[in-house]
Amino acid sequence: MFDRRHLLRASGSAAAGALGAAALPAPAAASRTARPPVASDPTAGVTRTLLQEHPSPADGWEAVQTLVRIPRHQESGRHSHPGIEVGYIVRGDVLMEFDDRPPLRLRTGDPFFIPDGAIHNARNVGTVTTMMLSTYVVDASKPLVTTC
Repeated sequence: MFDRRHLLRASGSAAAGALGAAALPAPAAASRTARPPVASDPTAGVTRTLLQEHPSPADGWEAVQTLVRIPRHQESGRHSHPGIEVGYIVRGDVLMEFDDRPPLRLRTGDPFFIPDGAIHNARNVGTVTTMMLSTYVVDASKPLVTTC
């Protein structure tokens, strides 16, 4: 079984799109209407905090719950999971982009479901840091996140 806590803490460069922990640089002086500078990496500052993990009733599977934070103008990066993701937008506005279907606009209070293996990207299109509660039922022998 993989140690998800280690995976979530140590894989920032390996899975920067979904697990990056780099902070945004301090913005330069800008006018009120100018968009603040964004790091060259659109996933900079994105974090996934492990809240809990438990064995699933199905052998070889586990349930993992995380709190994902995506700063303004940033995105998770294209990635997939080895199982399903059931989520809830705690705060913010997200454009959930998929490789195989139209994007889905999600706002505070909206639930979402991502099928096993679906390649997706959560883009913060709002004015605050987005917070998403995500629960995964995944194959315990595979990494939680695979970047694409």
